Amino acid sequence: MSNKIGSPFRLNWNVGKSDAGKLLRIFLEEQGISKRALTAIKFDGGKLSVNKEEVTVRYVLKMGDRVTAEFPLEAGSKGLLPEKMPLQIIFEDEYVMVLVKSANMNTIPSREHPTGSLANGLLSYYQKHKIAATVHVVTRLDRDTSGLILVAKHRHIHHLLSEQQKAGRVCRSYEAIVEGDFQEKQGNIEAPIGRKETSIIEREVREDGQYACTKFKVLQSGENYTHLSLQLLTGRTHQIRVHMAYIGHPLCGDDLYGGQLDRISRQALHCCHLTFIHPVTGITLTFHEKPPADFQQLLTHIY
Repeated sequence: MSNKIGSPFRLNWNVGKSDAGKLLRIFLEEQGISKRALTAIKFDGGKLSVNKEEVTVRYVLKMGDRVTAEFPLEAGSKGLLPEKMPLQIIFEDEYVMVLVKSANMNTIPSREHPTGSLANGLLSYYQKHKIAATVHVVTRLDRDTSGLILVAKHRHIHHLLSEQQKAGRVCRSYEAIVEGDFQEKQGNIEAPIGRKETSIIEREVREDGQYACTKFKVLQSGENYTHLSLQLLTGRTHQIRVHMAYIGHPLCGDDLYGGQLDRISRQALHCCHLTFIHPVTGITLTFHEKPPADFQQLLTHIY
């Protein structure tokens, strides 16, 4: 039994005056199709066609041509089992999904939590709705961080969004509640992050770590807590949690990095804002999501 799923994923383009005379290979590379993807199309069951006639990448485009790239069928994720669960989907089209992940849920399965992840639920949703895709998460969140997550519904779309991420065009903002009262009202925390030598999970600020920068703004301060808006200017593992602990203001509920559990049972961190450029339409999309009840309850100790 094959582990290929669904029907082929296709993209179409109309050739304008500025692209006439180009080799199809050059045109497709300009549309963001990688050499790896072109190789897969050639050897793994995909197809390139112009005006419904199959062609090679050496075809010379003419104005008015209709180009179609048909990608090979995707293989299902090995070891990922579908699990029926409610999903909070706030945007979906044939290319991308934006969802809200609750706290106490992995984005993808782990050794400690092999089931119950958002990815397990997505795979079940895909099978129910006959969506020809395996799971491609673009913006992951830690297990106990809640908020917005971006998912691509095809490997090529994932590639395009990953390129956006590298260029800083996928923007995420967070709200956090940390211990203590901030003296500065806004600024950047620049401190390199690397894996802690005594742990396979923890990260720490260390000289030989990767460059990391977190932008912060104080929304409100109380005697014991501060409500922050945070933006990642880099994307290191546990970046916000490590940076907050490093400057002496660990996230409330983040006992891995020194936070107290007396007010909330998980790190008080929520991805509240997501902006990206749609990889097919080119339209900028922006989403907002308020923090959940446990976060809001903790805010009552500040406001």
